[in-house]
This record gives sequence, C-alpha cells and structure tokens, in this order.
Amino acid sequence: MAGVTAAAGGTGAAMSRAFHYRFSHFYFPFRSSLSSPRTSSIAASSSLLFHGNTTLSFSSFGRNHFFVSSAVSDRTNGESHRRPNVVDILEERGLLESLTSDNLRNACSDPNLPPLKVYCGFDPTAQSLHLGNLLGIIVLSWFQKCGHRAVALIGGATARVGDPSGKSLERPELDPETLVNNTLGITDTITRILGSRSRAQKFSGDYSDSLVILNNYDWWKEVLLLDFLKQVGRFARVGTMMAKESVKKRLESEQGMSYTEFTYQLLQGYDFLYLFKNEGINVQIGGSDQWGNITAGTELIRKILQAEGEGTYGLTFPLLLKGDGTKFGKSEDGAIWLSAAMLSPYKFYQYFFSVSDSDVVRFLKVLTFLDMEEIKDLEKDMKKPGYIPNTAQRKLAEEVTRFVHGEDGLAEALKATEALRPGAEAKLDWKTIEGIAEDVPSCSLAYDQVLNLSLVDLSVSAGLFDSKSAARRLLKQGGLYLNNSRVDSESKKVEEEDIVDGKVLLLSAGKKNKAFQN
Repeated sequence: MAGVTAAAGGTGAAMSRAFHYRFSHFYFPFRSSLSSPRTSSIAASSSLLFHGNTTLSFSSFGRNHFFVSSAVSDRTNGESHRRPNVVDILEERGLLESLTSDNLRNACSDPNLPPLKVYCGFDPTAQSLHLGNLLGIIVLSWFQKCGHRAVALIGGATARVGDPSGKSLERPELDPETLVNNTLGITDTITRILGSRSRAQKFSGDYSDSLVILNNYDWWKEVLLLDFLKQVGRFARVGTMMAKESVKKRLESEQGMSYTEFTYQLLQGYDFLYLFKNEGINVQIGGSDQWGNITAGTELIRKILQAEGEGTYGLTFPLLLKGDGTKFGKSEDGAIWLSAAMLSPYKFYQYFFSVSDSDVVRFLKVLTFLDMEEIKDLEKDMKKPGYIPNTAQRKLAEEVTRFVHGEDGLAEALKATEALRPGAEAKLDWKTIEGIAEDVPSCSLAYDQVLNLSLVDLSVSAGLFDSKSAARRLLKQGGLYLNNSRVDSESKKVEEEDIVDGKVLLLSAGKKNKAFQN
C-alpha cells in the first residue's frame, strides 16, 4: 500500500477589510495500483508517503512492507573495497554508547561479509518525530552511507502498549484512528529524510540509497496470546526482566508498573527475533535507554533459534540531552518537531542557530555529517580573537535544517531569517510572512482601526509593550522597527504603503521581540 501527500493552505482572507489569516495542511493517502492482497493489510498502519522534490521508486519487498530506492544494486559478493567502519565513525563522533559484541566492528567493514541490515524502531505516539528521535535517523543514515541496508520499524503494535523506558508514568492509551494518523505522519518524515538517494549516498559504489519501512502491527495482529506464551514466553526469565533498569526504576516509584508495560521488552525482543528470522535483519540500534529491550531480543534469538549471537548485534547511542541534562521529547513545551507542519523550517533553523557555545561543537559532531577536521577547525576558530559570533551555530543550523527539511526547507528558513532581521534590506512580502506567521506573536485588527494609528499606540495594542512609555523609551534608543525599518519619530502613523500587500505589518522591539499586526 502506498500513498502520497497533498498540502492545502489558505491565504489571508479579508473580511470587512480586517486582516486575518488561516492555513493548515491535509494529507490524502490512497490505494496504489501496486497494492497486492499480501500488502493490503498495511493500508491503515504503514502507508508510505512521498512529497516535495524527492523522486523515489517503490516496490514490494518481502512481506507486508516496501523497499524505497533509486536504482539499487544488491552487491554482496566480489566487493572490490573494504567498507568504511561505521562503528569507528560513530565512536569518533560521540554516537556510540554500547555494543552487544565488539565483533560488530569487523562485521560492518569486512569485504568478505555481506552488508548488514540495520533497524531502528519508532513508536507512533505523536504525529511527528522530534529532536530526540533524530539521532536514530542519523545513525541509520551513517549505516546507509557506509554501504548497509537501513530499516525503519514503525511500532504500530508496541505503541498500543507503551515503552516504559525513561518514563515515570504509564503512557496514555491511543485510539486506532490516532495511531493511523501518527503512523502516516512519522512514515512521511522518515521517508523524506532517509528515502532520497542524495541524502544517503556518500561512498562510491554503495547501494546505501535504500530504505525499508515496516510496521510491527502487520505480524502482531495475527499472534494469539496462548501461542505467544507457549512459543516465546517460556523462554523469558522473570528475574532477568525485572533486573532491567527501566523496570527497576518504575517498580521503585510510587506509581509502580502495570503488567502491560512490563511485557513491552518482550514484545520488542520478539520484533528482533521476527525480523532476524524472516528478513535477515541482524542489527538493532537505539538510544541508551533501549539497551534492556535490545538485549531482550538478542537473548530470544539465542534461546529460540539456537543462534549463538555471532550474527546478531545491538548498538546503542547516547541520548541527546539539553544543557540542563534533560532529554529532548514531545511532552515538554516547545518540542523540536521534525515535521514542517508542526514546526516551520524557520523556527527549526532558529533553534539550532541559538544553541550555546558550550553545546554547538557537540551538536556538530552528532547531528551533522561534516568532516571531523572541519568541526575541529570551527572549534579552534571559536577561540580566536577575530571569531565572528554564531559562525559555528550558523553552520550547525544550516546542516541540520538541510538534512531534515531539504534544500527547499533551508532556503525557506534563510529567507525568513533575513526578512525578519531588523534593518534588513530584503523586501517583505505576504508569501514570506505567511510561512512564518505561526512562529511570531500576532493579533488581528480591522483595516480602518490600523490605518493612521500612532505606531506607539499600535505597538501597545499588539502586545509588544506593556505601556506607551516603554514603547517611546525604546523608540528613542533606536530599537523600534516597522517592517524591519527603524522608526525615528514618535509621531509616526501607519500609512497605506506600510501595510505589506494590504494584509499585514511587522513590528519589532529590538532584534528578537516581534509581533504581526494582521
């Protein structure tokens, strides 16, 4: 089952000559002619979405999932060169926490061994992935760049249970419709970022431009409880399960842990077993908080399939933490979403442009694909007397925005950044403003109320200042701007030519505080 996305956006509509805007995005998945009876079950759980400037081909691949590529060649024999050692690369960049076996270092680069099939799981607990999920995508991308096959597993089944790892409370239950919408959203994000040949290709001769997307609901929906307990449950030791860090913390808490959450590690462990047995996927990656769930899988493979573990591996990377040591997530206010529908490329760019000097080098290493020598040079430049502030942050913002939102998204972010810079010569237009309107405080007033109104009065009405005296004070200091032009006179009133395309005004108090009057 495949789908496409279509976005519909409204423009400003004048009512009684009042300034007002409203726009939203809609997704329209539909059945593809490529669907077959064997893949039709994915319709509500793992449809693929394609949009933007990415041109991809897709076809069925195994059971109930798809292979996304651009003319892939499957070369497992007779490779003429040794693949770059992705484990060493990850370690150098601070993206390696633990390995289930150090043999993975050889397995990932030995030219006599076939490329690895590596997967990372993403539970659809929200409509978009967030910055905390980006490291999983980046590590998958590094495996792609080094010639291995990347697999993204959507947790359509496990999201119905909820991973207790790192959580102090049980996750709220999601209804089926919400799960379907969330699955479509994050599948779209993963496909957009990892499905493009231009993003994946790095080393000559690789078939690294491949991406497989699966949904674990496609096999879990057929599993009967008694069969699962007989075939899998008897191999799970309760003592080992209770010793997992995620379980111990919850059992010691006041809220405790439900049986449903307790079984999560067994469900994720079975996913690895199923993928290894049926699809030949031999590496699972995840954040450091997933170590217990990953090793649950390698243990099940060893016990049930009688495999000694030499052919299966687990790899974890450090969690991406804020300066205060807390995780990036979706539950906090101001989550850094990877979907442009939930966070504009402009605001995404601005987040990274604003990171502290103490974090920027670490972020350059783990969130970009810049050569380490270039990052070291930037770090040295930061300590030199002639260093231009935010040069490293600008590079970080450009690289991460390009990776997540593509060249078009970066261009949109740069254009909006320049347009909103006080004193900028770039001419404001409604199209640019519309793309960032949701990211800047705004209020609506009728056209006749705004025309000929004192700018000092308007800035107070728009909420930019608490009082007229505060507005006058900043104006005298040269810090009040109208459409990026400095206001020099207290008597300045709004004229027709000040209203951008007859729809909106941009007021700025200093460099950062802005408000739209629409």
